[in-house]
Amino acid sequence: MPTNILMPALSPTMEKGNLAKWLKKEGDKVKSGDVIAEIETDKATMEYEAVDEGTLAKIVVPEGTQDVPVNSLIAVLAGDGEDVKAAAASAAAKPAAVPPPKAAASAAAKPGSAPKAAEAAKPEPAKASAPSQAAPPPKPAAPSAPQPVAGGGSNRVFSSPLARRLAKEAGIDLARVQGSGPHGRVIARDIDAAKSGKGLRAPGAAPAAGGAAPAIAPSMSDQQVRALYEEGAYDFVPHDGMRRTIAQRLTASTQTIPHFYETVDCDIGKLMAAREEINAAAPKDKDGKPAYKLSVNDFVIKALALALQQIPNANVSWTDSGMLKHKHSDVSVAVALPAGLITPIIRNAEAKSLSAISNEMKELAGRARAGKLKPHEYQGGTTSVSNLGMYGIKDFTAVINPPQSTILAVGTGEERAVVRDGKLAISTIMSVTLSCDHRAVDGALGAELISAFKRLIENPVMMVV
Repeated sequence: MPTNILMPALSPTMEKGNLAKWLKKEGDKVKSGDVIAEIETDKATMEYEAVDEGTLAKIVVPEGTQDVPVNSLIAVLAGDGEDVKAAAASAAAKPAAVPPPKAAASAAAKPGSAPKAAEAAKPEPAKASAPSQAAPPPKPAAPSAPQPVAGGGSNRVFSSPLARRLAKEAGIDLARVQGSGPHGRVIARDIDAAKSGKGLRAPGAAPAAGGAAPAIAPSMSDQQVRALYEEGAYDFVPHDGMRRTIAQRLTASTQTIPHFYETVDCDIGKLMAAREEINAAAPKDKDGKPAYKLSVNDFVIKALALALQQIPNANVSWTDSGMLKHKHSDVSVAVALPAGLITPIIRNAEAKSLSAISNEMKELAGRARAGKLKPHEYQGGTTSVSNLGMYGIKDFTAVINPPQSTILAVGTGEERAVVRDGKLAISTIMSVTLSCDHRAVDGALGAELISAFKRLIENPVMMVV
């Protein structure tokens, strides 16, 4: 009996995924453990390994298809001795549950247009003449017709103020003018063309395709949105899966976690000197490449990991039924990506050397930017580090990444005037801010944790003994 290959759930929160690439073709032999496809989640691109053996009889969902629901049919595998053609034919009777193209995505974002967008997004019945064809990948839907402006009447289309004035002077019905501006907006040159009979639709004809203006922000009035739209002041970029996940998690964090913040200035003069000395002493391979190159962030990760071991009551996660006290310091580190950020984890960081942390962090960051992290490499963790020092940021506050209870925001190291032994001196100072979940970490406990971090970061020899 043919085996159905379903869209896997590659993370606990995954509901949909993008089928990035098929690594096997129809007719190829497949063994258990073979990588047959690459699946994009909201955070990474992951390899999908076959569980069963046989012949890939039919690819139901082509590569490049986006937003494929978990557990929907993506391919059919014929077992040993089974008729491959019969197995492929069976797939035609079980069409993939691939969502239809998102029609009028921008219109759906506009208040009052959701019912129309939902109606446009309904899938058409499958044609009986082609039952064996695989479901094609969703194609970008043509933008919807310009929608009436809220409060502007049912026959109004989007147009610039100048175009409306010129149309009124020329006695031209704007509803008949083909707009050539952003999202189908009628602009002055369209009125000039209409005067000579060009770009006009027949009376009663539907407006030409063009996107309705999406809402910019809930706090903006319809009038402000309309004004910006008519000026061509913005482009509309739909959210991808990563951006949606970031928005959902951090909105939930700020709404449900009572944050408070504690800031200290750390003198990292000894750290900078130790870093330079350690890097200079790093062994080199035959090509002259050093075995490691420590960064300030490597010291930060190690210091925070050790501080959590020294203050174990701060190495916790809040749950409704009780507190989870972690035995190890698993430090998540924020890595910036073009579409957002991801937090690969240095596990058991308290037990690892600085050089091991440095090399592991470089490897994880590289795979993060390539979208190759596995879920267990970025999900979990007992605390986080967010370092914006490389951007020259002096200090900032970071949002806690649940279910963690703390996150350390690290600013840049800069030379500042300080008073030492009653005398003015110059020191390299780095400001750090600890965000705490007040349900799990009280003010005094947070102060103990950040004070332990300060002692370690200012005396790096304590991290290598």
